[in-house]
Amino acid sequence: MSEPQGTEGSTRRLPVVETAAQPTGPTDPSDPTDVTGQETPGGDSPPPPASDAGGRAGRFWSARRVPAGIVALLLLVVAGAFLYDVVAVRTGRSALGWRRELARQLAERPLDDTWVRVGAGVAAALGLWLLLLALTPGLRKVLPMRRTRPDVRAGLHRDAAASVLRDRAVEVAGVQSARVRMRRRKARVRALAHFRELDDVRTDLHGVLDDAVRGLGLARPPTVSVKVARPGRKG
Repeated sequence: MSEPQGTEGSTRRLPVVETAAQPTGPTDPSDPTDVTGQETPGGDSPPPPASDAGGRAGRFWSARRVPAGIVALLLLVVAGAFLYDVVAVRTGRSALGWRRELARQLAERPLDDTWVRVGAGVAAALGLWLLLLALTPGLRKVLPMRRTRPDVRAGLHRDAAASVLRDRAVEVAGVQSARVRMRRRKARVRALAHFRELDDVRTDLHGVLDDAVRGLGLARPPTVSVKVARPGRKG
């Protein structure tokens, strides 16, 4: 359970900001440059004005460096092994045993063989996984923020947004501690109230957290789900 923490000595994820570089000479002004913002939007800051002038705020796309590197390495190893064996055969040497055995197995095994089906299933699963990586944005932990300028895109990490909502929740009278689970479409808040009526605390939490969500400046503000309970008895 998350307890209220002060701001001193704490570490939070900063917003991700993607902006187009300003032209300083004959360079191309459309060259994108990634920078990191300097401030995390808190609940006390007023929400930015809603505007569609900046364009559609889509999700950030992941570079997929790790999957691409793994696939490239595997292809390099397999292609290198086949190339080495082919060159060896062309120079008068016999083919390696693994390639002769592979050719024999492919020629003799029927298509309804169990191992053939297993290999085809693995190859199809890997292909579907690569297609899924290529067609989906990724970076699910970065929530896109509203765009007020066409050359600037900003995103807020879920952990930072959850920290803001948690800090605002513990400021409500009667709330002892709060735990926030942030998703793309919904924010689940569980709070423990040690005094006041639970219905009153729940109503105040809804109002405070709705204002805090609007203050985050997200392109698609998530809905807030609040659950309030009494702390359990010790011992």
